[in-house]
Amino acid sequence: MDISYNQANQNTENYENAPVRWGGVIVDVENEEDYSLMQVLFYLLDYYGRPQVDKPEGRFVIKSPEFLDPAIYASGREITVAGLIDGKIERTIDKKKIMVPLITSTAIHLWPSRYRNDNYDYYYGYPSYRGYYRWYPGFYGRW
Repeated sequence: MDISYNQANQNTENYENAPVRWGGVIVDVENEEDYSLMQVLFYLLDYYGRPQVDKPEGRFVIKSPEFLDPAIYASGREITVAGLIDGKIERTIDKKKIMVPLITSTAIHLWPSRYRNDNYDYYYGYPSYRGYYRWYPGFYGRW
């Protein structure tokens, strides 16, 4: 059963320990002695599990037993997480306190920062000739 962000945010107690696969954009990372907390701006996932960075629905926090280096899990990077809903946690945004869903992670996938910025036109996973001509205008010119 797919649990939407809105369902979990409104009735967290009904979905405790339910598995979810969510994604979004990293806001910040806090490392405690035994775990790390990563605040994420929630976005719906596409067919491949990548966040569709168009309209955020809210925030959630990922709790990981592993150390999450803030230099690697930097603000603005896109991630997908699989885990279990573990209640809510209070977060402060500017001076406003809000309660957001807490996910205990079982797996975190950090998307490459350049996959949205590639200059090639891909066809079946390979750079197309159009991309070749774009980089080498020479005789054929630009498309």
